Amino acid sequence: MEIVAATLPALEPIYEFGAFQVPGQEHVAELRPLFPGKHYIGSDMREGKGVDVLLDLHDIDLPNETAGTVISLDTLEHVEDPRRAVTELHRIVKPEGIVLIVSVMKFPIHEYPYDYWRFTPKAFESLLKPFAFSFVDFAGDSDFPHAVIGIASKQTIAEESMTAFRARFEVWKRRWQNEDGPHTRKGWRYWAKMFTPPIALNVYRAVRYPGSRR
Repeated sequence: MEIVAATLPALEPIYEFGAFQVPGQEHVAELRPLFPGKHYIGSDMREGKGVDVLLDLHDIDLPNETAGTVISLDTLEHVEDPRRAVTELHRIVKPEGIVLIVSVMKFPIHEYPYDYWRFTPKAFESLLKPFAFSFVDFAGDSDFPHAVIGIASKQTIAEESMTAFRARFEVWKRRWQNEDGPHTRKGWRYWAKMFTPPIALNVYRAVRYPGSRR
């Protein structure tokens, strides 16, 4: 979010969906300081810290093309019908506005109150098809990313803005290129994949994830 705020235009009003700050996570969940002086509205399905208004992503009670910037961080996995939710985000964002969605792929089940989905980069590409412009990437292992990131707009985002964003994003992404997260060296799983024969990895996956298919 720091990179987005520093490089991409943040039109007003800014709507954050999934703004409820889970106890203990307030220090990372409060995004308003990244947009000083901006009209920022936090929304969620339940009242609590960070929530200014109650809105349902399945049927957002806002007129068409009223949001300048839309943010949804680690929320779509909790939405029963994510495609309908993204359709609603497309409806409410202004033509020149931006939508940012982030969701987890490699993460334990966390029911706030329910946890439905895990998304691949291709899933985000599919969800963002209604937009004229979209950017999708991931953080973490290319085979099993920690998180997937999507940026979209009804119009093309200025090239200078996207160039600035991509440059800083690539630096941030490199911090996540192993399963142990940022600020760490390559973990044992990375080196095991580098030097273990593919057939052995397939046997390992079959044992650890029975019933799954690649």
